[in-house]
Amino acid sequence: MLKVTLLTLFPEMFPGPLGLSLAGKALNKKIWECEVINIRDFGLTKHKNVDAPACGGGNGLIIRPDVLGEAIESALKNNPDAEIYYPSPRGKTFDQSMARALSGKKNIIILCGRFEGIDERIIEEYNVKQISIGDYVLSGGEIAALAILDSVVRLLPGVLANQETLKEESFENKIDDMLLIEHPLYTKPTEWRGRKVPEVLLSGNHQSVKEWKTKKSIEITKIRQQDK
Repeated sequence: MLKVTLLTLFPEMFPGPLGLSLAGKALNKKIWECEVINIRDFGLTKHKNVDAPACGGGNGLIIRPDVLGEAIESALKNNPDAEIYYPSPRGKTFDQSMARALSGKKNIIILCGRFEGIDERIIEEYNVKQISIGDYVLSGGEIAALAILDSVVRLLPGVLANQETLKEESFENKIDDMLLIEHPLYTKPTEWRGRKVPEVLLSGNHQSVKEWKTKKSIEITKIRQQDK
């Protein structure tokens, strides 16, 4: 079982969509566990302050290391060997290989930042691994954490009824060091608004179907590479 501990200022955002569909069913089956810790519970004074202005000036506020450190220590009490991840534009771009690696972990902690970010000393003290889900800015790390976990949870054994479907998905197959994007998908009816399902997919010739899927995957992947 994968145990995920989330540190956040907005605990009500979890499990959110992860409590529905495949991830939600897996949560109920205890294939994975979701623990949520409210950072504000460790805030200072009666107002539970968690932030302060940046040293050296600048706009925005920073989450204090003394507050966040206490929250992390609380999370580590029951998960002493857990690795800590922090969604951040500075991080390594999240991809399918990273999702696969995380799905093999037993305990992970995801730290959801807010405001302008967290004090750098937290990253140094706890060897926090930073992950980016793209070159854009969100209001906080919660949505990024949800995206990361959705990708990870579906890879856990027992989540998908048919694990074989994972083998044909985007970024799971490689040709000439090129990670392929999935081929176009079709279902019934065989004709809709004048558009027909490609004949090869109806032929029953498994080899021809396989060749068509590979060809289309390569074409789509090359187009996407050109668009980057």
